[in-house]
Amino acid sequence: MRDGYLTVAGEGEHETEVNRSRFLCALAPVADEAAAQAFVARARARHPAASHHCYAYVLGADAAVRKSGDDGEPGGTAGLPMLQMLLRREVRFTVAVVTRWFGGVKLGAGGLIRAYGGAVGAALDAVGTVPRRRLRLAVVTVGHERAGRLENDLRGAGRAVREVTYGAEVAIRVGLPEADVEAFRGWLAGATAGAARLELGGEVYEAG
Repeated sequence: MRDGYLTVAGEGEHETEVNRSRFLCALAPVADEAAAQAFVARARARHPAASHHCYAYVLGADAAVRKSGDDGEPGGTAGLPMLQMLLRREVRFTVAVVTRWFGGVKLGAGGLIRAYGGAVGAALDAVGTVPRRRLRLAVVTVGHERAGRLENDLRGAGRAVREVTYGAEVAIRVGLPEADVEAFRGWLAGATAGAARLELGGEVYEAG
């Protein structure tokens, strides 16, 4: 499983022009196929007079879902180069729609491939990307007498403290990079003289 990936910073658009044809690329972060397809539908609805609405999306940290569509352009000249650009730039959980207004000059297969792929690349540069890193969720349980110092040490070390719960003991929920789990276990034992317990949970991807 990947330790991280990139996704777009938010919804955004960027327009390019090639031989009088306009290419408007709209990007958005999406969590699933339903959201990706809804974004494509909204792009079509916003520009009903456009010549084509080609799309590509990549879902999953490991790019398990990869879909694209040419919307009437010659097969493989629009959606596929858009998809390849998303993959080349390591972008995940992202949908791209390129809306084209034909300018009267045929671009040929090579020209279309460059135009559609280039439109996505330019839009990624304009909108920006953000990293998501894989974290293992963990709960550190410790007595009240050590909890305040331990929480300060965790935050001071840059650990992702997610929640602190006070009961008979104090439970501090943290997120740990997978590669750091064993080193953290050793650090925790030393910092609390073995008085804290560490329980590992599931995994999430978060900004980082």
